[in-house]
Amino acid sequence: MKILISADMEGVTGVTCPADVLPGASQWERCRHLFTSDVNAAIAGFFDGGADEVLVNEAHWGMRNLLLEKLDERAQMLTGKHKSLSMVEGVQHGDVDGVAFVGYHTGAGTPGVLAHTYLANSITGVWVGGARASEGLLNSLVVAEYGVPVVLVTGDDLTCADAKGYAPRARSVAVKDCVSRYAAVCRPPARTAADISAAAKEATALAVRYEPAADTGPFTVDIEFDADHLAGAATVVPGVVPSGERRVSYTTATMYDGIRCFKAVTTVVSSAVEEQYG
Repeated sequence: MKILISADMEGVTGVTCPADVLPGASQWERCRHLFTSDVNAAIAGFFDGGADEVLVNEAHWGMRNLLLEKLDERAQMLTGKHKSLSMVEGVQHGDVDGVAFVGYHTGAGTPGVLAHTYLANSITGVWVGGARASEGLLNSLVVAEYGVPVVLVTGDDLTCADAKGYAPRARSVAVKDCVSRYAAVCRPPARTAADISAAAKEATALAVRYEPAADTGPFTVDIEFDADHLAGAATVVPGVVPSGERRVSYTTATMYDGIRCFKAVTTVVSSAVEEQYG
């Protein structure tokens, strides 16, 4: 049994503000240890539950935040940028039985600690088929095309509530309760580590590949920005068209193509953001 952990940072224990998660910021180095602790707790739980292999895909910012030297030695880590499937890279090879979203968060334009979707700002909302989409929902649609279930989600309490919509059978662990986008009631790492390990152990029983449904697409993705010029910039990506005030949309046959197009849009848009005015 092989488990893929998609590890993000905004939803980990103790993290509440940009300084906690931006590389080089004042609290980032300290929070890297908290990040690694949450991931190690999941790794331990999965092995306790019977997993034979755990691959951790580093999925935050530049994807070089986890401390490899502190990682559970039974696991392996995929680190660095420029991956075909970004946050869920590795699921496409046919050997993953279950996926865990560790340290996840809610989507752009919704309540939640450090809520966003791919870009820290600029995007104010994402919808798939008319339903508001977090990174968790987007990634769950991708892994579903490979017949791999989402078995565990950790983050704040609102992230766990969001996960019930896209992975209702998955185990979830709230490591903090949202007060605002930059404040939370946090549980200590010793407590969250125990909770994550216990949930991961239970979640192992859910890690069973299935035959993916055929022709689940097409998928129409709508993206709303906080400035008109960003919507204009996004339309240089083939297939992306204006769909309203500060909005664009595109349609793809699969979410494999959908997430890759989304990645292209965010890359182009981030290069169009000016330092002060956005």
